[in-house]
Amino acid sequence: MEEQLLKSTTRHVRIFSAEVNEDGELVPSNQVLTLDVDPDNELTWNEDALQTVYGKFDELVESHSGADLTDYNLRRIGSDLEHLIRSLLQSGRISYNLNSRAINYSMGLPQVAVEDNR
Repeated sequence: MEEQLLKSTTRHVRIFSAEVNEDGELVPSNQVLTLDVDPDNELTWNEDALQTVYGKFDELVESHSGADLTDYNLRRIGSDLEHLIRSLLQSGRISYNLNSRAINYSMGLPQVAVEDNR
């Protein structure tokens, strides 16, 4: 029986039930999930923030261990990661990439520090 590729896509997260082969192509797998964070480079990342997202991904996948691999489960994981990314943006740990090809403030307008001119 051929394995089916399941995927979940949110604005800043793509999850595939696949692994990446040496040619960079996705090969469907019932055993491996592949995470693509911010594929359109809308945000500016640092290593610490990326590791936070990958760590949460591992935690969420582990929490679904033993459950059937379904579109619904992948969407829940993707949605939870999207909420985490929003909190990273709101706390200033990541920021919008102002050099992105299409600036889209999908998670709210950037916060601008207000100067106190008293």
